[in-house]
Amino acid sequence: MSKIGRKPIDIGSAKVEIKGQEIHYSGKKGSGTYVLPEGMSAKLDGKMLALSFDKSQKSADINRIWGLHRALLANHIKGAQQDFEKVMQINGLGFKAAVSGNKVVFSLGYSHKIDFVLPKEVSLEVDKTGQRLVFRSPDKELMGQVCSQVRALRPPEPYKGTGVKLDTEVIARKAGKTKAAA
Repeated sequence: MSKIGRKPIDIGSAKVEIKGQEIHYSGKKGSGTYVLPEGMSAKLDGKMLALSFDKSQKSADINRIWGLHRALLANHIKGAQQDFEKVMQINGLGFKAAVSGNKVVFSLGYSHKIDFVLPKEVSLEVDKTGQRLVFRSPDKELMGQVCSQVRALRPPEPYKGTGVKLDTEVIARKAGKTKAAA
């Protein structure tokens, strides 16, 4: 049994409407429709939304994806109410980012600058040093994908720790070369 799937979803200030397998949600940041797979159903009880499945089917597939769909739906509903946020850090001498419209220009120690186009659902805020990036979006999955693509531009290296990393990420540092005793 899924422990995550059993948890009810707090809908807060969002408006949720259930039509068969479709769950329509709307909030101040956005709205959308989430389609549940066959065999799963949703029930609205006040400010809580509960997912369940037909126990007579004894399908391992439904039981396996119960928690997945609960988590995805909870993220959609939470994103409709408020933005998700991820903070990234750029470490390195002369490494920085600058935002111009929906485009970000990165200087990451290469011989050229890197232009990165942001999706319209993702917003970026850069501090005055250009080394602290704050991504915000109502779509958690898209924001995570964008952060992953930005990190891939210059992954952090283990010797000096330079590169682009998530603020919560810990880089395992390695010792450099030592001079041999003569």
